[in-house]
Amino acid sequence: MTTPYQQQAPYQPQGGPAAAYSSPIPVRDAHLGDALASEWTKIRSVRSTMWTLGVMIVLMVGLGVLSAVVVSAADADLEGQSVLSLGFFGVLLGSICVITLGVLTIASEYGTGMIRTTLTACPSRARVLTAKAVVFFLLVFTLTTVITAIVGGLQTLIVDQGSSTGEDWFRATVGIALYVATLGLLSLAVGTLIRHSAGAITVMIGVVLLPLVLAMFMFSESLRDLQQALFEYSIPNQIGVLYDTAVTESGPAGWDPLWIMLGVTAVALAGAYASLNARDV
Repeated sequence: MTTPYQQQAPYQPQGGPAAAYSSPIPVRDAHLGDALASEWTKIRSVRSTMWTLGVMIVLMVGLGVLSAVVVSAADADLEGQSVLSLGFFGVLLGSICVITLGVLTIASEYGTGMIRTTLTACPSRARVLTAKAVVFFLLVFTLTTVITAIVGGLQTLIVDQGSSTGEDWFRATVGIALYVATLGLLSLAVGTLIRHSAGAITVMIGVVLLPLVLAMFMFSESLRDLQQALFEYSIPNQIGVLYDTAVTESGPAGWDPLWIMLGVTAVALAGAYASLNARDV
């Protein structure tokens, strides 16, 4: 009879060595695919994803269709602009939801302490951040592309003005989706650096809205150049450029806003990787 917690001796045949135990469960090294599966499970199972993306869909579809109905009812002239440009306001407000989800994708784990479990299961911090970035980007890009295409189709049916070229459609769907998803990645990087949900969300909302608000209240002639730069490179104006409805005639044009956002996000992500590897959780 054995005492409690006493380990049984391994089976040893008479006159032979002890038999080694071999687990029937296959053992292999973890890889990026495992981290991607883990992050996909987390992002689709938390309520914040459903609420933020749900509100984004309501804003984009609701404001896009409402703008088209108002223009059609008032028989307003779009002055040569594509009807797809009516989706601007929905995308601008919907991007706030994407920013919020981007921050919460990692900052919420710091708030709850779940980040310790995540990094215990996957000690490679770079792999964890890469998996979060890939899953988040693909989710937002796919959803935004589908929604902008649906909204554009509805606007075309409601407003019987002009025609939109293939390039207009591509920029108003794929281009906008790439820009919004990249803006979300910037939020993910800021959330990694700040590690506080409310603080990171506040910073990102300031990044989106503050330059435009500051420019509107710069009345001094000496600040004219700064005011112009803030107008040109503000995120609302960059989204407007992709819709061909820019506030200013100078500044970014064509696909420039996307390259600018990609450059800024790449720098922020590099800082996020360095910070995540250097800091203790």
